[in-house]
This record gives sequence, C-alpha cells and structure tokens, in this order.
Amino acid sequence: MTKRFTPALVKGLIAAACMAITVLPNTVQAADTYTQTKYPIVLVHGLFGFDAIGPIDYWYGIVSPLQAGGAKVIVSQVSAANSTEVRGEQLLSEIKRYQASYGYQKFNLIGHSHGGPTVRYVAAVAPSLIASITSVGGPHTGSPVADDIKAGTTATGTTAWVAAVFDAFAAVISLLSGNPGLPQDSEAAMNSLTTAGSAAFNTKYPAGMPTSSCGSGPELVNGVRYYSVGGNWVLTNPLDISDALLALTSVSFKGGASDGLVGQCSSHWGTVLKDNYSWNHLDEINQAFGLRGLFSQDPVAFYRGQANRLKTAGL
Repeated sequence: MTKRFTPALVKGLIAAACMAITVLPNTVQAADTYTQTKYPIVLVHGLFGFDAIGPIDYWYGIVSPLQAGGAKVIVSQVSAANSTEVRGEQLLSEIKRYQASYGYQKFNLIGHSHGGPTVRYVAAVAPSLIASITSVGGPHTGSPVADDIKAGTTATGTTAWVAAVFDAFAAVISLLSGNPGLPQDSEAAMNSLTTAGSAAFNTKYPAGMPTSSCGSGPELVNGVRYYSVGGNWVLTNPLDISDALLALTSVSFKGGASDGLVGQCSSHWGTVLKDNYSWNHLDEINQAFGLRGLFSQDPVAFYRGQANRLKTAGL
C-alpha cells in the first residue's frame, strides 16, 4: 500500500530533520575535540630515533589520529645518539623556537625510550614551559642492555671502535631525516642509559621519582604533571622481524620482566598509568608498521586516551 504524505506526516519528517541537524554538529564537535589539549603535544623519539625518514614515521600512525581529535602535535628531532643532557638542551631550544614563533606558553611532552629522560631534563630546567611529561618505555633507572654493552666493550678494548660505528649509523639516520647537523655521540648515550649513569641523572633531576623501587612518584612537581607507561612483553608478533632483535637484547634482563630493552619497573616515573601493556619496546610506538600482538591493546588508542586525560586536566 502506498503511504500518503499527509500534513501530519510531513510535519513529523520536518521535525525529525531539524532534530538531526541540531544533534549532528554536536556529535561531530565532540568527536573532533577528544584530543584537543590546551597546550601542544610534543613527541620526542628515543635512541637512534627520528621524526620521519621518507614515508616512515617514528610515531607510526599516531600523529594523524591525535590531530584528528583536535590536538596540535609537534614531532621533535634531537640527536639520534647523545647524552640525555645534550638531547634535552636541543629539545629545549626547539621548544623555545616554537614559543617565539607561535606564542605557545606551555607544552605537553611525550617521550619514548631515551625520550623519557630527555623530556624530564627539560621539565627540570624549564618547568615554566612544561605542562606535563609522559614517559613511554623510559629507562629511568637505566637498562642492563647498556650495562652489558659497556662492560663488553670495556673488557675487549673496543669502546671507541663500537662508538664510531654507531655514531656513523646515527649520522645516517639524522641525514635521512633531514637533520644532518645534529651531533652524535653513542658513547655518551650509552653512559646515560647505564644503571650508574641513570642514577647520577636521577640525583640531579629527581622530580617525579618513585618513592619505592617499583612504585609511583608524585604526579605534580613544580607545576608539571608526570606520567609514565610501559610494556612487559618481548615476542608479540611472529611477522615482526624486530621482535627477534628484542628477544636478543632481553637476555640482559636474566628473566626479569621487560619490553626487551627497558625493565618493567624502570619505566616507572610519576603517576604510573600502566606498566604491563602487552607491548614490546617498539610496539609502544606502534612499530614495526603497526604489527603487534593479536589481542594486545592498540597503542594509538593509548596516545589518544592520554591526550584526553591531559585535556580533562586542563592541560
């Protein structure tokens, strides 16, 4: 039977259309502001990291979803290999340039791996510029991998030779990422990441330090909020060739929980959001190329959720 468009039916359709027009923009607006933090988000890479090399992003598939939700995102590039302090000074200079150019008053720093101590350095020396730091898989108490490398090269007298090889590798990374002038010092990076080097750094810059060996630290110090997160799996996807390398480096942990390069407890700093994601060290940045455990948590969802946490906190 053909439905007749009576005046009452037409009136009802018009009312429904008006309601849809009213509701839809609010729905879109809510979706578009999920990650819209007050201050820009700055992503800081780890050892032998980069911003992008050609089509390959260090933060694989992470930047666009953050931007889609309203966040202003800056992908930093510091030395691929150098001490925490040198990398921190480079990052500080970069942040000051963005402040001068765009008028940003503060920044939310997110650092992966060696990027964790790097962002802590900036928060320590220039807290007025920093709203928050989030450390992802950061080796805050050092890594036994760095300890073993230092012990091995020292015992064999190959420290200078090994450092030269890795300096050249780091220089190639910086060249390919469009930043050939950055200084590289792999030996300084190694010393920063050892247990002893990290302990010395933590003594100088203790803000956010856990109050116990595997606990949390204060969330708010000198006006800066401190968060940390980490994974505790190594072999997560048989198709990811990087897992094999992490399986090799995980031997240094002698069976202890780690993501292959950083111990579970070493990732703790400030408020520990979660330290047992089913991620290895590269899964934490959605690498390699999005391959991870079949039932593991989505790293992209974590970064979006963290941005929303910062937004809710007024940051």
